[in-house]
Amino acid sequence: MPTHRERHARRAAAAAADPGASDSAQHGMRLDKWLWAARFYKTRAIAQQAIESGKVKHDGERCKPAHTVRIGDALAIVRDNLTWNVAVAALSGQRGSAPIAAGLYAESGESIAARIELIEQRKLAMQNAPQHKGRPTKRQRRSIDEFLAEP
Repeated sequence: MPTHRERHARRAAAAAADPGASDSAQHGMRLDKWLWAARFYKTRAIAQQAIESGKVKHDGERCKPAHTVRIGDALAIVRDNLTWNVAVAALSGQRGSAPIAAGLYAESGESIAARIELIEQRKLAMQNAPQHKGRPTKRQRRSIDEFLAEP
């Protein structure tokens, strides 16, 4: 029986000899794993929860975490009330840096524009919101008590 190292060496040699045979683009990969590798979610467990709760849709329909994703598939991903409409451009089983992860998908221009507009609306709404920082100071508390005590 071959050892682990021998099996690994044999697999690596086979992959180097025929790179097209083990191409994962033909077979696809799990949706939750792709979302994790593309850095939409920090862990695969969080990606699975998002998929099961309907925040990720494949071609407009709900799917399961084990759904097979292939190059060219259209996904709609909702995170923090922001929507990404992306097309799968590449597959990767490893989580890489942000620039590498961004190469795994192509986002539509309308999706980018809508997301930027929503972020700007949030910023404007936050400017008008009252800013309270922690507990009131002794002076602020006295002025509040004075205001509330007046009939």
